[in-house]
Amino acid sequence: MTAAARVDIDRENVGRDLASLVLTVVELLRQLMERQAIRRFDQGDLTAEQEERVGTTLMLLDERMSELCTQHGLRREDLNLDLGPLGTLLSDTHF
Repeated sequence: MTAAARVDIDRENVGRDLASLVLTVVELLRQLMERQAIRRFDQGDLTAEQEERVGTTLMLLDERMSELCTQHGLRREDLNLDLGPLGTLLSDTHF
């Protein structure tokens, strides 16, 4: 195995790396939920009360994501994965 092929695991950063991975998945799901909500808004599938509730929930979730990133010493940009020729995993709306 070459040096470039080895995985470099730093015991001191395992918790931060795990938090980064978990928050990346949560951010991906949050963005998917946000896109679905926008589609439903545009289609008129929601009542005014439902729109208000969904909007408030998404704003609170966005704020909480920022708080969790700060707690773990991460920036929102740190959550985005480069998928090579496919681009990045997350949309750039928060970076």
